[in-house]
Amino acid sequence: MAVRPIRIYGDPVLRQQAAEVAAVNEVVRRLIEDLRDTMHAYRGVGLAANQIGALERVLVVDVPVEGERRVELTLVNPVLSEPAETNVDEEGCLSIPGIYEEVRRAARVRVKALDERGVPVDMVVQGYLARAIQHEVDHLNGVLFVDRLSVLKRQFLKKSLEALARGERPEGYEPPVAEESSP
Repeated sequence: MAVRPIRIYGDPVLRQQAAEVAAVNEVVRRLIEDLRDTMHAYRGVGLAANQIGALERVLVVDVPVEGERRVELTLVNPVLSEPAETNVDEEGCLSIPGIYEEVRRAARVRVKALDERGVPVDMVVQGYLARAIQHEVDHLNGVLFVDRLSVLKRQFLKKSLEALARGERPEGYEPPVAEESSP
C-alpha cells in the first residue's frame, strides 16, 4: 500500500485515545497494510495507528522471538488483561527518535482482539512480544513510553523531548520517504 509519515513527539494525535473499530472492512485492511509498510520502512517492531495519524484501535507488530523466528500480528481493538510478573528492559519508539530508556512492564499478558480478517483472537504472550504489544496499546490510549519513566528521568529528558516537539531531529535521523496512500 503506502509508507506514511510517522507522527513525532509533540504531535497532539499521539496524546489522543483511538476509537474502537466497528468492523474490519476494506478501509481498515488498507490501514493495516499501510501500518505494516510504514513499520518495515522505518525498521520498527511495532506501530499503532495513531502514530500515522489514524485514531483507530489498530496496531501491528513484527517481533523477533527466538533466533530467526519472528511473530507478526495485527490486533484490532486489543484489550490487555491478566498481567503477570514484571521486568525492566530498554524501549525506544519511532515517534520519539533517538531516545531509549529502561521501562518496567508486565512480563506476560493476555490479549483479546480481532485479527486482520475480523476473527477474534485470545492469547497469552510473554517476553519481547508482550512488551511490544503493551507499548503499542499504550499508544492507542494516548500514552508514550516516556510517561512510564520516573519524574527524575523525565526531567533529564526534558530538553531532548522539547527539541523533538519543536521539529528538531537527532543527528543522523533520516526517515524513509513517505508516500501518502490515496483514500
